[in-house]
Order: sequence, then structure tokens, then C-alpha cells
Amino acid sequence: MALVTLTIDRKKVQVESGTTILEAAQQAGIKIPTLCYLEDVNVVGSCRICVVEVKGARTLQAACVTPVGEGMEISTNSAPVRKARRLNLELILSDHPFECLTCVRNQHCELQDLTAEMGIRESRFEGERVERPVDSSTPSIVRDPEKCILCRRCIAVCEHVQGVSAIGLNERGMETTVGPAFGDKLQEAACTMCGQCTLVCPVGALTEKEYVDDVWAVLSDPEKHVVVQTAPAIRVSIGEAFGLDVGEVSTGKLVAALRALGFDRVFDTDFTADLTIMEEGHELIDRIQSGGVLPMFTSCSPGWIKFIEHFYPELLPNLSTCKSPQQMFGALAKTFYAEKAGIDPASIVVVSIMPCTAKKFEAQRPEMNSSGYQDVDYVLTTRELGRMIAEAGIDFRSLEEEDYDAPLGMSTGAAVIFGATGGVMEAALRTAYEVLTGDELPGLDFEPVRGLQGIKEAEVDVAGTTVKVAVSHGLSNARELMERIKSGEADWHFVEIMCCPGGCIGGGGQPIPTNTETRQQRIGGIYQADKDLALRKSHDNPAVKELYEEYLEKPLGHKSHELLHTHYTARGRFTDKAEDKAEDKAKDVASDAD
Repeated sequence: MALVTLTIDRKKVQVESGTTILEAAQQAGIKIPTLCYLEDVNVVGSCRICVVEVKGARTLQAACVTPVGEGMEISTNSAPVRKARRLNLELILSDHPFECLTCVRNQHCELQDLTAEMGIRESRFEGERVERPVDSSTPSIVRDPEKCILCRRCIAVCEHVQGVSAIGLNERGMETTVGPAFGDKLQEAACTMCGQCTLVCPVGALTEKEYVDDVWAVLSDPEKHVVVQTAPAIRVSIGEAFGLDVGEVSTGKLVAALRALGFDRVFDTDFTADLTIMEEGHELIDRIQSGGVLPMFTSCSPGWIKFIEHFYPELLPNLSTCKSPQQMFGALAKTFYAEKAGIDPASIVVVSIMPCTAKKFEAQRPEMNSSGYQDVDYVLTTRELGRMIAEAGIDFRSLEEEDYDAPLGMSTGAAVIFGATGGVMEAALRTAYEVLTGDELPGLDFEPVRGLQGIKEAEVDVAGTTVKVAVSHGLSNARELMERIKSGEADWHFVEIMCCPGGCIGGGGQPIPTNTETRQQRIGGIYQADKDLALRKSHDNPAVKELYEEYLEKPLGHKSHELLHTHYTARGRFTDKAEDKAEDKAKDVASDAD
């Protein structure tokens, strides 16, 4: 590709043709502030914070959408540029609620950061304020339209990365809002609750629904026995809230912090991740040998489950019937653990620490009560736990490392890698290979299913049988896989799908920012944690073996089906309410045409 030479702030720069001014400046180590920009996802130039002066141009140019040209002379910090940026930012602030001290994004807000960087100390303008109610209709995500700055990042990630388009621009001009069509609430839209919108929102317009106060309340109740489980991805992300390196494995400190918060038992979701492999692996083997529905899809990602329920309900029989590890844990905590510890299950409260906002929705699904109670009571995101630890005054960095409690705290490396895209597939292959062949694997690392490529395919020779597998992450990639399966061009046996880009390490409840770089670093931490464990195959977990011997009897047995398996619901793409509104709007348009 041809190279272009230009000057940015009196510095000669050479970049490829087609590069934007913003990208060229970044390559030259020059910072241009942005607000609406989201690399490779939202490049619309709507906020005008990134404007620069281009010699010879009549007006200032938005750096994020303006391509470079040969011989361009650009100033990124001239007086007109600084004045324009300040003015544009002040106009954005003019109708933004000044609730910084009570906002969940306080001190982690891009609008707040820019205001400080540009030295804005007063609000010169007062825009017309339109009161819009907060949408807290879902158990996962809260939408506050008054804080929205119309950057469209959430729309872009929902449409282009996730392929869902649950939200968009409504109305026009000063009445413009971002939300589901027809002014519906999120609960009424085909939203997967993945929370990727909360990761990219620069302000507090989209956040997870908080259950911190509820958890504090049960921890203070002497009548409650409160147990907590931590998802695989939490151990490589919680440290970010306290200044540790991205991807640093903080398992021992995490356990210590949870004990310090007052939880009666600290358990590991990795235990039931190992259990999931036992159930799901045997289910796959049974389907292959008995002519069951193939390919079999993994079922541990609740955002993916809701996606297939809305958009591909005809493929629901392909889903594994296994509950997610979170829900398996909840069912066992209020049955097996309650019996073993001699505790009334009615007094047990199960709290989950998850990297995912969709887990909050999953916990409240009506199917998730096989223990006789709601299996999981509260779900906190990584961000919520970070705020909770800070509120308690716990110095996370100085904590001595501690171990999980027995019996639901022992796990293997196969369970840890559930946190990264391809991890469930790799863990399943480690077990399926040895169960079918009776031989030990020559190597445990299945490189073909690792990495951030959107769709990965591989073939594995298992006892003379070629098992074809596919892995995808991000729902746009899932949609591509579904279409290939529907068309008949795919002949896979097993397909792993994770809702969020990168898998759970990139979940909607993870620390902000979560971008390609942080995803890669967290994945590195996940694989390091796997290598550091003595046991790396789910079927070698002695606590899981004991569970089957004492309680479940065998994989896919009667008790297992009762507690660890479930069914799914065909939802359709629109609610009845949305369809009625669409029909009414069509009638209005037809009437206007007449």
C-alpha cells in the first residue's frame, strides 16, 4: 500500500494511505482526545471533540473520520482547536445531569476526565432538560436516558459486534434518545443482557443493575448462611480495580477478600465447571454414538442462550441440556452441600461473582429452581465486587493469599480456561479424548481453538473417529455459525459459543476499559493459571469424583438430570407489544399516504 507523508504538530509522519488523522497521530505518539470514537466499531465523528486544524481547510476536521493526504499540515492543539473542543464539550455538558458524586461511574467517566483535562471549571450554558425515566426493567442492565450523550457507541457495539440491534436512535433533533424501538423498555426488547453496551458507554447512561446492598443485608443477617462462588475469569480481572496489572492472577487474594467481607464459605465456580465438562462431555459422546442431534452447542453462556432463544429457536434442540456452571453450583449448594453441612437449605443464600451481566438474568429464570428454591440468589459483577471491597476498606493488594473452602472449592486447570474463548471446547476435548480412548493425552494444550479469531475450526482424532469442532465468540460470529449450520454446509459435531468478545474475560461486567489489549492480557493470565495447577483435566478432580460416588451416581444419571440439566424457551425476535406497535405504526404511515 502507498505511503503518505504529512506533518502533525511540526512532526513529520509517514503512514499508509487511507489512515485517518487520528490513527496517524496515535502512531506518532500524539494524543487527540475522543469521546464517541470506538476503534473499529463506532467511527462517526458525532461528538466533534477530536477536531483538528488542517492547513488550507475551511473548517476544523474531525480526526477520527478524516483520511490523511499527502503533504497535509495538521495542528492538534492550536488556539482555535482548543476553543472548539472546549465549546463542544460545554454544549454536551449543558444538558447533562451534574450527579457525578452519586454516579456509579464517578472517577471512571470519560466525560468527567475530558472536563478535567480541558480545564473546564464552570458551566456557561444551560440546555433544555427533558425528564426521562430510568429504565430498570431488566435484572441485568439499567438505562438512564438523562445521562446519555448520544455518542452511539452502545448502538454500534450492539449492532456490529453482537449483531442484535436491541437499541437504536429514536425520535429526532432535541427529542433524540437511545433505546429499544417504539420507546419500549429493555425487558420488552430482544436484548441478550450481555452488557457489552455498559463496557463502551463513556458515562453512566448504561450500567449493571446493582445488588450490593442486598448482599450486604444478607451478610448482616445472623439467620442466613451466605456462600459465594467466583467465576474463572474473576481471578484475572479483579486486581485491576486495585491497580494490579491487567491479567494478573489474584486467586488467593480474591478468596481472602471475600472472607474478609463476611461470607460464611468461599467456593469456586470452577468446581462446577469441571462438573459441566463431565456432564456435557458425556452428553456429546452419547449424541455421537446414539445418533443424537448434532452439532451440539455449549450452553454455559447465558447471553448466547438468550440470543438463540430469540433469533434461532429452531436450533434449540442442538443446545446441550446442561445448566451453566453458575446454576449447577446453586443447585448443589442448596442440596448436596446443605445435606453434607447439616444446614437448612432455606437459610442458605448463594451469591455469585461473575464477569457477566447476563448471569443476573439467568439466575432469575424460572427454570433455575431445581433445588426447590431459587438456585442462585444474587449475582454481582467484577465491578460490583471491586466497589464492595473498597467500601469495606479492605487493602486488596496487601492481603495474604488464602484457599477456597471444601468441598465445592477444588478445581482443575480445565475449569479455569472456561474464562477464555475456546476454553470450554479445550476442557471438553481433554476429557472426551481420555474417556473414549482410555489413553492419556499426549499434550493438553489444544492451540487450534485458542486465540481471538472470530471463528475457529479444528478436527481431533479420537479413537479413530474424527471429531469436528468450531468455536466462536461475539454474537455476530455466532450468527454466522448459525447460518452455516442452517444452510447445511457445516458438519461439526461440537460447537462452543461465547456471547462476549474474548469469552468471559471480556464479559459485560468486567472492569472498564475492556478492549482487545486487556482481553489478550486476561487470556494470558487464564492460561497461566491453568499451567500452574497440578490437576488440569476435569475428570481427575477428586472432589467431583466424590460427588458422583456420594450423591449423583454417574454423569447423565437421574439425579444429574434433575439438578444439573434444564430446558430452554423459544422467545421470537419481538415481544407481542412490539409487534402491536409496529403494526400500529404501519397503519399510521399508510393512513398518512392516503
